[in-house]
Amino acid sequence: MASIVLRTESLVAGYRFSRLRTASRGYAAVAMSRFEPDTRLSYDSLAEKVDVVRRRLNRPLTLSEKILYGHLEDPSGQDIARGTSYLRLRPDRVAMQDATAQMAMLQFISSGLPRVAVPSTIHCDHLIEAQVGGDKDLARAKEVNKEVYNFLSTSAGKYGVGFWKPGSGIIHQIVLENYAFPGLLLIGTDSHTPNGGGLGGVCIGVGGADAVDVMADIPWELKCPRVIGVNLTGSMNGWTSAKDVILKVAGILTVKGGTGAIVEYYGTGVDTMSCTGMGTICNMGAEIGATTSVFPYNQSMERYLEATGRGDIARLANSNRELLRADPDCQYDQLIEINLDSLEPHVNGPFTPDLATPISQLAAVAREAGWPLDIRVGLIGSCTNSSYEDMSRSASVASQALGRGVRAKSAFTITPGSEQIRATVERDGQAAVLRDVGGLVLANACGPCIGQWDRRDVKKGEKNTIVTSYNRNFTGRNDANPATHAFVASPEIVTAMVLAGRLDFNPVHDAITDSKGQSFVLEPPAGEHLPSLGFDPGEDTYQHPPAEGSSKSVDVSPTSDRLQLLDPFPVWDGKDIIDAVVLIKVKGKCTTDHISAAGPWLKYRGHLDNISNNFCIGAINIENDQANKVKNVLTGDYEGVPDTARKYKAANIPWVVVGDENYGEGSSREHAALEPRHLGGRAIIVKSFARIHETNLKKQGVLPLTFSSPSHYDKVRPDDRISLLGLANLSPGKQVECVLTHSDGTKDSIMLNQSMNQGQIEWFKAGSALNKMARDLAGK
Repeated sequence: MASIVLRTESLVAGYRFSRLRTASRGYAAVAMSRFEPDTRLSYDSLAEKVDVVRRRLNRPLTLSEKILYGHLEDPSGQDIARGTSYLRLRPDRVAMQDATAQMAMLQFISSGLPRVAVPSTIHCDHLIEAQVGGDKDLARAKEVNKEVYNFLSTSAGKYGVGFWKPGSGIIHQIVLENYAFPGLLLIGTDSHTPNGGGLGGVCIGVGGADAVDVMADIPWELKCPRVIGVNLTGSMNGWTSAKDVILKVAGILTVKGGTGAIVEYYGTGVDTMSCTGMGTICNMGAEIGATTSVFPYNQSMERYLEATGRGDIARLANSNRELLRADPDCQYDQLIEINLDSLEPHVNGPFTPDLATPISQLAAVAREAGWPLDIRVGLIGSCTNSSYEDMSRSASVASQALGRGVRAKSAFTITPGSEQIRATVERDGQAAVLRDVGGLVLANACGPCIGQWDRRDVKKGEKNTIVTSYNRNFTGRNDANPATHAFVASPEIVTAMVLAGRLDFNPVHDAITDSKGQSFVLEPPAGEHLPSLGFDPGEDTYQHPPAEGSSKSVDVSPTSDRLQLLDPFPVWDGKDIIDAVVLIKVKGKCTTDHISAAGPWLKYRGHLDNISNNFCIGAINIENDQANKVKNVLTGDYEGVPDTARKYKAANIPWVVVGDENYGEGSSREHAALEPRHLGGRAIIVKSFARIHETNLKKQGVLPLTFSSPSHYDKVRPDDRISLLGLANLSPGKQVECVLTHSDGTKDSIMLNQSMNQGQIEWFKAGSALNKMARDLAGK
C-alpha cells in the first residue's frame, strides 16, 4: 500500500524523485543478484542523476534516456545531444559468452589489473555443437573444448568473474533469469544482449574491448542514441505472438533502420505481454541495427521477478515505478504505431531478417519467388524464443496433432534456453510432447542458431528450406550452406509448419489430414506465461569466484591452437597511409559472418592468428562475384583473402577493405575487427557501418571511414592504390582526404568521413584502445 501512496505523491509532485528515494531507503538492503549478496541495488543514484539531467535539459525524458543518463559519470557536465555527443557511462555489470569471453579475458589479462571492478559473468553457450541430442552433444563439447573451458574457469576465478558452466544455458536467458532488473545498464559481448530490455533494463551488445574498459573501471563511451518510439495498442490474439511484433518492426525499419537508436516500446498493448515475450522483441531488435530496445516496468515484469526468486527487487521497483517508465509528453525521434488487434503472424526471410511477409501472403510470395516449399527442418528455441511460454504454446500445437495421430513431416529440433527451462518443461510435460511429435531436444546452448550444427541431411549447395524461431538468417548462418533458405517465425508457427512440412501452410486457415484421412484445422496455441508450480532450477551449474583469486594460475600453452596470449599492436608511426592496396572491394551485404565466420571457426576464438585465417572468406569480391578469391598484386595470382593479406603484411604493404552499406551488421564479434588489424589492415572504407563493428574497429586502431557521398564507392577500382592524407591533423568531425590512383595512371580525390571523438583518435595513435589503457595505467 505504501508504494501506491508514494507513487501518487510522486505524480502530484511532478516527478520529485526525492520521495522515491525515501521509498527506496524504506526497504531492507537488496542485492543485485542472489549470487552477489555483497552488491546493493538502489535507485537513489539513478534518481539523483536523472533529476540533474532533467533540470539541465528542461524537458521530459524517455525511459531509455533515464536509464542511460542515470548512469552518467558526470551528469552535471556531460554534453548531451542525441545522435552526436558521446556519453561517458558507468554500467552496472558485464556479461560475456564463451566465444567472445576468450578474447575479452585475454585482453583483461594484458591490462595487468588484479580483479574486475564491476560484477561480471562468463556463460558457456557457444561452443556446443548440435549433433545427436542434448546429453551426448554436451559431453562431447566438454571434451573437445576442455582447454578453453579450463582457461575461462580459471581466469574467471582469478579475476573475480562468475562462471556458468557448459550446459547452464544461453547467456541471455541466464541474464534474464538471474541478473537483469528494471533500470539496469548492462553491457554484454553478444549482439543479442538487448534481451534484458524485456525486464526493463538497457542492455547493450559490445565488443570485448568495451567489456575490458568496464571491468577495468574505465568509463564506457557510447554515442548518445536517438530514440525510436513504438506505440503498441490493442492485444494479441489467435496465432499472433510477441515475435510477430519484432518481425513486423524489422520489416518497417530494415536491418539498418535502428542504427544509432534505442527502440522504446510503450502503450496499452505493452501490459498484455509476458516479460519473456518482451525479451523476445528486444532480443531481435539487434537485427534492425538498434543500440538496444527496452520496455517500461509493469506487472508482467513484477510477476517474472517474483517467479525467479527476486521478489525483493520487484518490491523495490514497485516503489520507483515512475522512474522506470517514460515521462509523459517525452519526445521520440521517430514514431511507429502497431495495433496488436490486427497484427497477424509473420515469416521473415530468406537470407535477411527484414524481409517480412504476413502469413496470409506467404504462400503466394513463396511460389512467385521460387523458394523451396518443402521444409526440411524446423528449429525452435534459442535465446530469442525458449521461454516457458514459448515451449508451452508450441507444445499445445503439437499435442493437438498427436491427438489426431499426426507427427512432424519435417525434422524438428528444440533448444531449451537454460537449464532451468529444460528442467521445468521436462517436469511439466512440454518436452515429452515435443519429443512425441518427432522433435529432438538439443543441449541448453546456442547450437544451430549460430551455426553450431553438424547438419547432414543436405549437401552444401543443395537448395532447401528451414524455418526457425531464431533471430538471424543470413546466408549460410545456420548450416554453412549458402543455398539454405532460412525463414524466421514464432516457435508456434514453426511447430505448425513442420506438422504440414510445407512453407506455404497457413495454420490460421489451412487444414491438416489426420491419421484417419480426415481434415482438421489447428486451434490457436495456448500457454501460461509462467509455470504454476514454479521453476525447477535443475542442475547447479554456477561457479562463484573466490574472494581472493591472486594465487590462482591461468595457463596458456605457447603451442596451443585454441588460445594465444596477445601482443600489443604497433603504435601509429605518425605518417599518412600511402599507396595502400585494395585487399577486396566487397559487393553487397557484408555481415560479421562474412568477415569472421562462426560455425567450425568458433574453436579458434581465443587464438587470434588462427582465426584470422577466416578473414572475409565469405565476402563477395566485386571483381569476379566470388568469395575468398582476390588478386594478389605481388604475383598477379588469385588467392584467398587471408592468404593475400598475410603476404601484403610480410611485404610491408598497407591494405584497405572497401565495402557497401551497413558493413559489419550482425554479431558483436570483435574478431571481425581484430583480424584485419592483425593481418596488417589500415582502414575499412564503406558506405556505412553497423554500430558495434565501427566501434570495434576504432578500439583496435583500424580507421573506420565512410564515403562522403555513397556514389564514391563506384569510383574505387579493385586495382587502385589508395592514399589517406592529413592523418596527423585528425580531429573530431574532420574529413580525411583520399587519393585514388588508378592503374591507368589517372587519379581521383574524394573525401571520407570519420566519427571518432578525441579519445578514439588517441586509440588510433596509440595503436589500439588496449595500448592506450596500458600506457595510462603505467603512468599512474
